[in-house]
Amino acid sequence: MEVKDSNGNRLNDGDSVQVIKDLKVKGTSVTLKRGTTIKNIRLTSDEGEIECNAEKVKGLVLKTCFLKKVLDCRLTRPRQPPRGRGTASV
Repeated sequence: MEVKDSNGNRLNDGDSVQVIKDLKVKGTSVTLKRGTTIKNIRLTSDEGEIECNAEKVKGLVLKTCFLKKVLDCRLTRPRQPPRGRGTASV
């Protein structure tokens, strides 16, 4: 069985994924916002679903069509402005 994300990348146990669309979680008032990173996913017997724990909700089952694989952890951090040497004097 091969589990793929919305872009066609193969998912494995322990991967990190990002939510590509705001998702309302049934049974709670929580909404998983677009761009939320979920670490350490677990594959299920169904190709279209994974199990995971988000920051706000534990024991989630998410459809893979709403997820994309995070290829590098450094990509999820906000970018820092470049360190300049001050303003150039003329």
